[in-house]
Amino acid sequence: MTDRVYPSSKPNPTAAPPLPNPPSKFRHPYRPTPSSRRQPLQKNPKLSCRRCCCLLCFWSILLLTLTLLAAAIGAAAFYALYHPHRPQFSVTSLKISAFNLSTTPADDSTHLTAKINLTLSAKNPNKKFLFSYAPISISVQSNSITIANNTYPAFNSSASAISLIHTSTPPRTQLLDADSLNYINSDLKRGALPVRILLDTTVVVKMDKIKTKRFGIRVTCDGIHGILPKGKTVFPAKTTDAECEVDLRIKIFKWTF
Repeated sequence: MTDRVYPSSKPNPTAAPPLPNPPSKFRHPYRPTPSSRRQPLQKNPKLSCRRCCCLLCFWSILLLTLTLLAAAIGAAAFYALYHPHRPQFSVTSLKISAFNLSTTPADDSTHLTAKINLTLSAKNPNKKFLFSYAPISISVQSNSITIANNTYPAFNSSASAISLIHTSTPPRTQLLDADSLNYINSDLKRGALPVRILLDTTVVVKMDKIKTKRFGIRVTCDGIHGILPKGKTVFPAKTTDAECEVDLRIKIFKWTF
């Protein structure tokens, strides 16, 4: 029986180590790993529009504020330089020269015929202004009933001047309704007739070389107690409590203030 020879499991120290694989003649080109590129931020159209609106509102408010501030400074400088004042009106005298009530038996209607003599004073309290008045419409009322009216011609009121407005209204005959007649009879029993004077006109203000546009004014005089005539005797009205208020009637577009 033959003996089998088994190879030894121990490595042979004299055996040479295996050679590495030979380098390849062809090398792949160097490709760097691509770096992550940041995508450009896309603008939100809604945010951009909102930003434009905010900027527009900001500049609009700023411009309006500066305009109002400049106007306020200009008005303050104008007032300090000129000290403007409204014209002043007062009732000098008023006389009811005719006041007749007549009733027609056919239809039981009542007509009123009245005539007024009136004198007003218009004062210009400004030292550097000249007022140029257009024709003045004068209306005399009692309990909202127009008893007389007339027109006074145009005139100029120089600085610090007092102008007298004297007018005699033509006789005016009108038909009275029941309520108006009751008001007048009630006042006649008291012995005096409450009178209100309304003046409507337009005026131009001139100062040095500056000239304003024509604007309207209304003068309302209250506190007058008219005394009715007795025959041919005419009595002056009581004007000690009379006061006149001047309102500017400035018209902008279709509105009057």
